[in-house]
Amino acid sequence: MAWVYLFVAGLLEVFWATCLKLSCGFTVWKFTLLTLIGMVFSFLFLSQATKALPIGTAYGIWTGIGALGAVVVGIVMFKEPATAARIFFVTLLLVGIVGLKLTGSQ
Repeated sequence: MAWVYLFVAGLLEVFWATCLKLSCGFTVWKFTLLTLIGMVFSFLFLSQATKALPIGTAYGIWTGIGALGAVVVGIVMFKEPATAARIFFVTLLLVGIVGLKLTGSQ
């Protein structure tokens, strides 16, 4: 169950990071509130995951999912450039996440 909590925490990180961008520096209250709610729930799920998973593995995967998801959202939703270099480094992130999962306990 810890891995499910961690995955949800990572998705919530992508959610709040996206809302953070949409909040325009905390000037759009709807997205500011969604950012804060997403942060709280992301941390709650991360805290549940760390009860059973090593902190280095959990934190690394959580931030990796957040970073990977934010790049994908940036490319798809905000029309950020999808250069070969960005795709290469995002692929390295994905390899790192999978590697941590495969070498993590549980």
